[in-house]
Amino acid sequence: MAEVRKRKPRADAQKNRELLLEAAKEILGRGGPNASLDAVARRAGVGIGTLYRHFPTREELFMAVFSRELDQLIVTAEDLVERDDPLEAIRSWLHANVDLVETKRGMLGAMSLVVTEDLKQGYTERSSLLRAAVDRLLDKGRSIGEIREGVSAEDLMQTLYAICYARQPGPDWRENVLRILDIFVDGLKK
Repeated sequence: MAEVRKRKPRADAQKNRELLLEAAKEILGRGGPNASLDAVARRAGVGIGTLYRHFPTREELFMAVFSRELDQLIVTAEDLVERDDPLEAIRSWLHANVDLVETKRGMLGAMSLVVTEDLKQGYTERSSLLRAAVDRLLDKGRSIGEIREGVSAEDLMQTLYAICYARQPGPDWRENVLRILDIFVDGLKK
């Protein structure tokens, strides 16, 4: 039997996919599970058929946006380990997380409808990578005596989400969340 090779996507197809994910992050983050997919396609500057070629269902689009955001947070945490100031690296990582929470907040209803085994497995794998990268940030801070002992990646993530979801959405939501996160980060100092 001949081996079937999967072709690499064309450059324009890859560009369209990225444009769709970026547009979906914005549109779905604001409109939630009922956001218009036509609006996503318009915002990306492509036709609705292009959207459906890349993401045959609304759920696949939601999962792709969420997975992409988690992957970006992992890369951000790994890159920040190289910073000289671990406390500022943690602050930067927490601030980057606020974007994910903004996106997720609008998509939570839709995500709860599409929880599949693949999604659970992908989330579990990404969460594990994310915790490991954040633990490296914390370990670096502890090793040079800047961050108090006993704080885990799980502590940071739980605090982040508690702060984000305790605040009511509104025009100054982001500003308030970042201010409170900064107070929290200052409390991590040894």
